[in-house]
Amino acid sequence: MAGPWNLFVEGDNLDVLPRVPALLGGPVDLVYIDPPYNTGNDFAYRDDFAGHDAWVAMMRPRLAAAREVLAETGAIFVSIDDHEVAQLRLLMDEVYGAPNFLAQVVVNLNPKGRQLGKGFATSHEYLLVYARDAARTALDASTTETVDPADFPLESPEGRRYRHLPLRNTNKKFNPVTARTLHFTVWGDPDSGRVATAPFEGAVEIGPVFGDGRPAVWRWSRPLIDQRPGDLVCRRVKGREGERVDVFQRDWLHPVTAGETPGVRRKKLRTIWLAEEIGSTDTAVAELKDVVGHVFESPKPTGLVRRILGTMPDDAVVLDFFAGSGTTGHAVALQNLADGGTRRCLSINSAEPTREGSNARAAGLLTVADITRTRLRAVAETVGGGFGEP
Repeated sequence: MAGPWNLFVEGDNLDVLPRVPALLGGPVDLVYIDPPYNTGNDFAYRDDFAGHDAWVAMMRPRLAAAREVLAETGAIFVSIDDHEVAQLRLLMDEVYGAPNFLAQVVVNLNPKGRQLGKGFATSHEYLLVYARDAARTALDASTTETVDPADFPLESPEGRRYRHLPLRNTNKKFNPVTARTLHFTVWGDPDSGRVATAPFEGAVEIGPVFGDGRPAVWRWSRPLIDQRPGDLVCRRVKGREGERVDVFQRDWLHPVTAGETPGVRRKKLRTIWLAEEIGSTDTAVAELKDVVGHVFESPKPTGLVRRILGTMPDDAVVLDFFAGSGTTGHAVALQNLADGGTRRCLSINSAEPTREGSNARAAGLLTVADITRTRLRAVAETVGGGFGEP
């Protein structure tokens, strides 16, 4: 179902969530929320609940309602800090199921650390990631951002970059006892580089061994070696006991599957995300200021949400039901513009009054929903993609 990149609904998220499939024409693929942290801080919105139990009681039905509108292949990301992370982890296990836990990411949003008050200078928050069904999720926890071409120093005659990886499995958990079918000999010629599973003229027999001489196993099976002989090379290497012959995989910067053009290399995401990679609270404030002014005390950087978006297909339907300043919708528009995606985002925020004396109130934004709406309209005007209020 085509439509604007950004939609906004004002209202209590618990009331709006059951209507989401009707508003979007189906389930959502990705949920990202940045709920109140229950810190008691004097923000533009309420962030002070009567203890952990009250906060959990507020969150439980909302997380359960979100699960009902999430596609079977979908995933949910929830930002939180130390104050409620333990309660949230237990709550997410309860609502989404412990087997569907994917990650607890440390997000370095304040590199200098908070200098006010006593104790440690906290420089991080968390991001809890759960699948609707871990066995079926479309989430791909990898990225192109952290792939460094310098890690692939070799070049083929065709100009493709690659590196050599041992074909031997270096993990000692895999050995002739635990992986019996991967312990076999191959034949290789260190002069020509040719590798095969059967003898040929000029070849020597090579078995997989660890550096200490103990038997090991290969990472590839016989059929795979036969299918991809061009991705293997036989070389002379120096070992503990002098020169020996071994087999290596050509690991390509841009891998190619049969009949296809070179693909894009991706690397698994680490569970620590640095401010230099995804932005900080300071850069988030600057982003918001450029669009509507300094009207929200602790927005998230669009870079954080764009990294989250990158884990899902580029036509994902996105939901943020604690929309705050509208960072998620802003990030969706920026990412669509950058990669040609067709993501759509539904943001939900309440008409909770902004605090008297706050920057938001001074700017004429009387409710938190006014902040979200104003930003998303400005994003539609500056970035594109349209805006609607169904």
